[in-house]
Amino acid sequence: MSALALPLLFVPVGTTQAQNANTVPLKDLMQPGPLGDRVLGKDDAPVTIVEYASFTCVHCANFHLGTMPGLKEKYIDSGKVKLVFREFPFDAMATAMSMLARCTPAERYYPLIDLFFRRQEAIMTSQKPLDELQAAARLAGFTQESFEACLKNQTIYDGVNAVKKHGAETLGVNSTPTFFINGKRVGGNQSLADLDKLLEPLLPK
Repeated sequence: MSALALPLLFVPVGTTQAQNANTVPLKDLMQPGPLGDRVLGKDDAPVTIVEYASFTCVHCANFHLGTMPGLKEKYIDSGKVKLVFREFPFDAMATAMSMLARCTPAERYYPLIDLFFRRQEAIMTSQKPLDELQAAARLAGFTQESFEACLKNQTIYDGVNAVKKHGAETLGVNSTPTFFINGKRVGGNQSLADLDKLLEPLLPK
């Protein structure tokens, strides 16, 4: 059975103590899910941004298309910041996109994330969104066989939902995008100017 036909994991979104906290314990934040973390940037970067996002979230797409290029050039490529992208899918299509990203080799993971956000509108407004998703995945090297095999992979499906469950229940994530900057919660789409104010005080002088 395709993962798209499987029931999605819905997590209660009532306010929790974690949601009220401005910071979360780093030991909880940096606990990777069963699929591991995919890190963009240098491991020894002094600042870590953990992002929880859904591929069908318009605000997430706006961040990745508008802010992410500048963040990468100014902070990630220079070794000041590393980014950890974590899945928080709100619907079946976002789950499928998360699974496909996880089925790619590590070096293609972030390029595929960028591709999916660039194709978000086309996928979500299509009369046949799964066909549009497959066309996007084909650009990333998926064949029809590997595309279908990925979406039927129970281990990948369970791993994606485990990340969402941990984010919701342990860290209090209930909207996307949600960022944690060295453990401090920052919600909503952030401009590069917004991030400058948050990041600069954390960097070595």
